Amino acid sequence: MKYSALTLRYFEAAPGSGTLTGPDVYRGSAGRRDQGTWIQFDVQFRDGSVHAARFLAFACPHTIATASWIAEHAAGPLRRAALRESVESLCSRFDVPVEKRGRLLLIEDAWIAALRQAGLEAEPCASDH
Repeated sequence: MKYSALTLRYFEAAPGSGTLTGPDVYRGSAGRRDQGTWIQFDVQFRDGSVHAARFLAFACPHTIATASWIAEHAAGPLRRAALRESVESLCSRFDVPVEKRGRLLLIEDAWIAALRQAGLEAEPCASDH
């Protein structure tokens, strides 16, 4: 499979990979390894803002690259448990083929799960599914 330069860059370097511990860190995950895709986000959230985010993933290069980009660009204020960019937009940004788009919905589910642990409510229509 041919990957875009952006996908390859984020897949190979994987900025934001790893875990967070300590106060104000919340964790969410989605998917299953035995089904081929599992994603976990750790989010440090306090005073209405994401201060840091990390991810772990067992997934294809598109999914790892997208999770990495989300973790790297996570910092800043949030009022709702939602991705900063829609799944459809992320699919376009990383040239995700149609048959893999469901994997990005797992990314969204893991991200929302972490932020809901932090006490944020999910958007009524937070995803593209």
